[in-house]
Order: sequence, then C-alpha cells, then structure tokens
Amino acid sequence: MGSFLSDLVQYRKLFPMIFVLGIGGTFSYGFQVSMISYPSMYIKNFINDTWQERYHSVIDEQTLTLLWSFIVSTFSIAGFLGTISSRYLSAKYGKKKCLMFNNLLLIAAAFSWGFSKMAKSFEMILIGRFLCGFNSGVGCSLHGQYVAEISPKKLRGFTSVTVLFFANMGKCLGQIAGLSELLGTESLWPLLMAISGIAALVQLVTLPFFPESPSYLLMQKGDMEGCQKALKQLWGEGNHQGAVDDMEKEQATTKKIKPMNVLELLKDRSLRFQLYLLITVVVTMQLSGINAIYFYAFDVFRTAGFTEDRIPYISLGAGICEFCASIMCSFIIDKFGRRMLLLWGYGLMVLTLMVLTTTLSLQHQFFWMPYFSIAVIFLLIIIFATGPAGASFPLMPELFTQSSRSSALVISMSLHWVGLYVIGMIFPYVVKSLGTFCFLIFVGFISISWILIYRFLPETKGKSVMEIKEEFNHLNFRKKCVQDMGENPSEKYTSCTKL
Repeated sequence: MGSFLSDLVQYRKLFPMIFVLGIGGTFSYGFQVSMISYPSMYIKNFINDTWQERYHSVIDEQTLTLLWSFIVSTFSIAGFLGTISSRYLSAKYGKKKCLMFNNLLLIAAAFSWGFSKMAKSFEMILIGRFLCGFNSGVGCSLHGQYVAEISPKKLRGFTSVTVLFFANMGKCLGQIAGLSELLGTESLWPLLMAISGIAALVQLVTLPFFPESPSYLLMQKGDMEGCQKALKQLWGEGNHQGAVDDMEKEQATTKKIKPMNVLELLKDRSLRFQLYLLITVVVTMQLSGINAIYFYAFDVFRTAGFTEDRIPYISLGAGICEFCASIMCSFIIDKFGRRMLLLWGYGLMVLTLMVLTTTLSLQHQFFWMPYFSIAVIFLLIIIFATGPAGASFPLMPELFTQSSRSSALVISMSLHWVGLYVIGMIFPYVVKSLGTFCFLIFVGFISISWILIYRFLPETKGKSVMEIKEEFNHLNFRKKCVQDMGENPSEKYTSCTKL
C-alpha cells in the first residue's frame, strides 16, 4: 500500500487530466442514464399539453407511449452512431480535438432541452437526446482510450477504473438532482435535463491546457519531442525512457501503425483471441443481470412495503453503493489484477443471483424476505462494481495495440449500446414469462464466460502492450506460430508462451 501511495504522489500531475477527461466523458453518460426516469411523468404531461394546443385533441395513450419510447431509445441509437464514428474522427483529428468539438454537441443539447418547454416543442427534447447520445458514444469511447494511453504501467488499472468511477458519479448526481426536493419537479425538469451541459463546458474550457496522448503523438504523428513533453507534463520530471522504449517497440513490431478499421481488425490473425475475449467480456457485462437488477429493483422495493416517494431514496442508496465500490476497486485492481477480479467477481455473482432467485420466490412467504432481497440486491451491485465492472474497463484497451485499439473499443462500445437497447426491450417480456426465475438465464451466461476467462485470459497487470500480445501468440498462431513468423521469429515476437 505504501508503494501504491508513493506512486500516486509521483504521478500526481496526471490526476487533473483524469478528472477533466472523466467529467466530459463517462460522467455525462451516467448522468443521462439515471436522470431521465425522474422527469418522465412531467415530460409526458408536456407532450400531452403541447399536442392539445397544436391539434386541439387529447393524444391517445398508444401515441404518447410511442413518442416517449422514441425519446428514450434515441439516446442508445445515437450512442451507437457516435461509437462507430469515434474511430474515424480520432484517427483524423486526434482524441483531444475530437473531445473538444464533441462537447459542443452536449452544450447544444442542453440549450435544446432548457428551452423546449418555453418553445412548446417536444421535438426539441428528441433532438437533444439524439445529440446527447452521439456525444456519449464518442465521449465514452475516447475517454477509455485516452486514459489508458496517458497512464504509466504501474497505475494503468487504477486510472482506467476511473472510467467506471465517473460513470457511477454521474449516476449518483443524476439521482440526487432528480429528487423532488431539488430539480425533479414539474417546473424545473427542463433545468434538470440542461445542467449536464455544465460538464461539457468544463471540459471544453480546460482540455486545451492538457497534452494529446503521448502514444498518439509518437506512433501516429512521429513527434518524439511532443511525446516526451507530454510525458513530463503528465508524469512530472524524471526518466520516462522506459515508456518511450515500449512505444517504439510496439511501433517497430506492429504490422500497421495507421489505425485499423473494424474490418481489418476482424481479419487480423494476431489479434483474434484478444477480440474473442473482448466480445466475451462486453457481452457478459450486459448479460450479467445487473441492468435487469435495476429494472426489477422497483418491484422488490414495492413488495417490501416502501411507498412510491421512498423508492427514489433507496435507489439512490444502491447508486451510492456502486459508486463507493468503484472507488474501492480502483485501490485494489493493481494489487490483485484484472483476471482475479473477473473470476472472483463473476463467481460470487453466480452465487448471489441464485440466492436472489430464492429470496424473490419466497418473498410472499415471510414478512422479512423482501428486506433480505433488498440486501442481496445491494450486495450484488457491490460485487459487480468491485470486480467485473471495475476490471473490464482497464482490460479492454490493454488487449490491443495502438493501431487496433480504437477499432476494438468501437466494437466493445457498439455491443454495449446494442445490448443496452435489447435488454431494455426484451427483459420485461422475459420477466413476464419466467417471473423470478429469469435471473437463472444470467447465471448460465456468467458460468460460460467464467470458463472462457479462466481458460484463455492471462493476467495483464503491469505488462506492456507487446508483452500482453506475446502471451496470446500460441493461441492466435498455434502450431503454425514459428512458420507464420518467418525464418527469424525472435525479430517479430519475443516468445510464443503458454497461458
């Protein structure tokens, strides 16, 4: 622990940039995800009133539901579009410039929301949601890449977990701001939606004072002087030649420094198993049941006897637990490693989901069982944030080289947005069909993923990108490893190790 704290002091200049990246990155995403449920009733009333004023008739329930569903789902659709655009934009303009211009979209969305009620236009809410979704798609993808590329090896896990930390911070502040005592009222809901623009404004104003990613400057721009200057600005004075040597080694051994597109990544044999594991990790996060837990939690809280006005505070408690768990994860991930947190986390989640299935099935049999179910839900959220969620974000960029990382994160974030949309659409029907036994489906998915992670994923803690890539060579090339590498395999790969 003493060594970890000394590292934090040594690299203290890095933390202002981590904050700036987070506040304009996953923080905005988390805020939007949690905030939108609070003004839903007022927005529906606003749509009804606007419809009446325009067409002199009451909007029918089916049309109102369709409009509201479209407003909610537009965020995921635009997020997907933003994600698939992020690779091209970052390759052409760099991550720093992309993030700066990306903030303008969220500021425009904030103005659209803030004046929607005054303009009597629910279309402005829809436009704002689309702009915000696109902003989140670009911002979340570039946030994860940027943080991974500016971090020293010994703190890469700690800094990458801040992607989750800021997302959970955004969720908590969205829940707090949405309380009826603050902005979750009929008169203030436009302001509630618009205040997310403040985070974009903060990043827009402060990001110009920070450097571009050092690896981007060296490997894609060929700017050695700019790379060394960026490292000193982020890591302080000292000898950072080891980091530069790792970048140069990656540059020398990677087939293509020009950023790969998604199709090229899919065809690249040297990254095949990394891609398989990336898909496994992302899909498992979506099918771990955590999103379903948030959906089902309100029913459990009602069964426990909590009134409608108390449930938002209990949900806030769950959000605070997730936020605190992400903080704890940031301190332990570089000690225990990504692989161990994934295996222990998903293993404990399987047991906890089975217990939750039992308690939900028996919640009408014993008066105390609903309260026990709530405790199990809180425990499940803590396990997920401390283990799988915290370990997955650092792992994703670590598996790929500079030239393939942007496309890899495009794939992972695209799967995230599609999964979020599909789970939201399908899970209510699954609950209707299976009831409390719906969580056993997630137990099956997690169990399969646990086996794949145990069998194929090496530990990435404290390793350079090329060292991690060398760990995968025996899987990607198998018996043809030596032949595929040519007459002198040592020139291309140091070794073909066994996991």
